[in-house]
Amino acid sequence: MKRLALTLLAPSALFAAGTAHAQTSVTLYGTIDTSITYVHNAQGNQNLWALGNSSNGNLSGTRWGIKGSEDLGGGLKAIFQLENGFNPSTGQLGQGGRMFGRQAYVGLASAQYGSVTLGRQYDPLIDLVQGLTEDNYFGSAFATAGDVDNYDNSFRVNNAVKYTSPVWYGLQAEAMYSFGGVAGSTGAGQSYAGAVSYTNGPLGVAAGYFYAANSQATAVPRTTWDSTSDGTFDGPVNLGYQTAHSLSIARVAGQYTLGQFTFGLGYSNAQYRPDSSSTFVSSEKYNTGQGWVNYQVGVPLLVGVGYSYTKANGDTSATYHQISLGADYNLSKRTDVYLTAAYQHASGQTGNGTGGSMAAQASIGSYGYAGTSTQEMVNLGLRHKF
Repeated sequence: MKRLALTLLAPSALFAAGTAHAQTSVTLYGTIDTSITYVHNAQGNQNLWALGNSSNGNLSGTRWGIKGSEDLGGGLKAIFQLENGFNPSTGQLGQGGRMFGRQAYVGLASAQYGSVTLGRQYDPLIDLVQGLTEDNYFGSAFATAGDVDNYDNSFRVNNAVKYTSPVWYGLQAEAMYSFGGVAGSTGAGQSYAGAVSYTNGPLGVAAGYFYAANSQATAVPRTTWDSTSDGTFDGPVNLGYQTAHSLSIARVAGQYTLGQFTFGLGYSNAQYRPDSSSTFVSSEKYNTGQGWVNYQVGVPLLVGVGYSYTKANGDTSATYHQISLGADYNLSKRTDVYLTAAYQHASGQTGNGTGGSMAAQASIGSYGYAGTSTQEMVNLGLRHKF
């Protein structure tokens, strides 16, 4: 992918003798992803035709960003990244209206010892596990119902300190801690996570754990989710649990490439735990299993099919079955057209946010449309990277 790059040379020290210099590079980059979208049962039994071009995107979230590094000598360099998400059809900011809502961090990196970064960042499960899922290839139409396990990168983490190891014989690890920043209550609003991945030729496997605590309640019951983590409340599947005391996600994924085929499997357990300030009294647990197969038809064309099964239990009980299809055709190294489709069926009961229950509604991925017991979606899209 071509990117506009600016390289500057500056003295490494104002008073140093000789010709030593520090090399600084800054790169401007971005992605615009939009589609013509049809949703059957987008709001109750109402259908929808629209441009599917939010900052969450379909295959990729629309964004532009700046990243760079400065060579500090001795194998050490300073790094930074600022990344903005936006809606390409309106220009509106994504991620809650943040200027750099996708990423905003600075850090130090060493090829020998790894990197430490500070700021708003992705958690280790996204960095190491998500790349082995079908979301990495075909995006939101293949994501978990309601994205209850952050399969589709619905959230980032503020105030985060993250360590990323070098790759040792195919093995890599990450650990993250996010400060809640509440005086006298260290744990309020905090997040932490860790993940490990292993790659060896055609095989890749990864696993990780994420935990986020909600803020202290200023009223009983709470009315929303307010943590260093944005949370993943994109529709009716888990919206009734946004007053949870904490959210935890355990995930494992793997893929194997055999010729033109790539096979993948994944499992996640997401738990929304209450306290005395929540609107529900029992933990809601979501167990999800996923499987998918991709076929590289030729150099420009990739096709894939996936199945996802989510079972909720605890506070209420709901079941979600989803079948997804995708095709992506590269017009060039930077531009591709794609077609994705998904069908989801929901049954059982889920929380209504006031302590009661309601009939489970189908809601594909992180799009947030509240359907009936079934929902179908088709996206015909165009993506350009620069």
